Amino acid sequence: MQISVFVPQYGVIEAITPAFRSFHTANEFLTVFGKEPPFKVEYVGLNENVPANNGEYTIKTDRLLKDVDHTDLLIIPPAYGPTEAGVRANAEAIPYIRNLHGKGAGIASLCLGAFLLAETGLLDGKKCSTHWAHVNEFREKYPQIEVEDGAIITQHGNIYSSGGASSLWNLILYLVEKFSDRDTAVLISKYFALDIGRDSQNQFAIFRGQRNHGDTDIEKVQDYIEKNYEDKITIENLANLAGTSRRTFERRFKDATNNTPIEYIQRVRIEAAKKFFEASRKNVSEVMYDVGYTDTKAFRDIFKKITGLKPIEYRNKFARVANEV
Repeated sequence: MQISVFVPQYGVIEAITPAFRSFHTANEFLTVFGKEPPFKVEYVGLNENVPANNGEYTIKTDRLLKDVDHTDLLIIPPAYGPTEAGVRANAEAIPYIRNLHGKGAGIASLCLGAFLLAETGLLDGKKCSTHWAHVNEFREKYPQIEVEDGAIITQHGNIYSSGGASSLWNLILYLVEKFSDRDTAVLISKYFALDIGRDSQNQFAIFRGQRNHGDTDIEKVQDYIEKNYEDKITIENLANLAGTSRRTFERRFKDATNNTPIEYIQRVRIEAAKKFFEASRKNVSEVMYDVGYTDTKAFRDIFKKITGLKPIEYRNKFARVANEV
């Protein structure tokens, strides 16, 4: 099976090398077990020598992308820096990616590599994952694509995408398992000390309300929620603040922020709770009251829904003082 790792111009080297190294390591493990190594792994790029990161590294490609007539899987890591600049620097690759997919190649984007993949049109009408911090940017730029907020891996046919940063390892392990076997994927996860079971990046996400929508009335409501999240907030009061009817307000709020008003309040409160858990010795009940909840079950259920962890699990994992108590 031919695995082609695209080396973007000024690509993120920490995202480029894991796929290359993982499939090579899979070959080594399978050889030890007396099996035929199934993967032929290569670097491909727009040039023979491609600068990575901010120019600190140079990666020598095995083939130019324009010379690749066939591959079974093309992996697209992210470019370094602003997404728009990365897409612009690698625009020449777009028709080649589209052509390879048309010939049957699977395509896998890692993290912000989803932006270059989106430019090909191959994701139109489909779902994908990308870094949690760039979900709003992605939605604005590619409204024809459904980005799965918080997802680690998204698959649509033979098109794959991963969430942010280290989430790319989860997609790589998934692909190793898919094209070899579970035992090999587990061995690689142990060899590189990776969590093979992680399926959400929500525990790492930091909620920042969508702000560049241009609706000043909704911005005023967002400011109010973020300053008064610990108080009882009703939709009627928020609609009055926006100077509109409840139905119109709810529609405008969802259009502007990609959240319903209730979802937005919940996310602001849970973000505040996360900060309390990270920086204080307060217990779950104390934090619950501090962020405006009075029902323990409701707080725990919403916290887990948003972060993927129970409150106490989050505190134990991220609190600076967790090991002192």
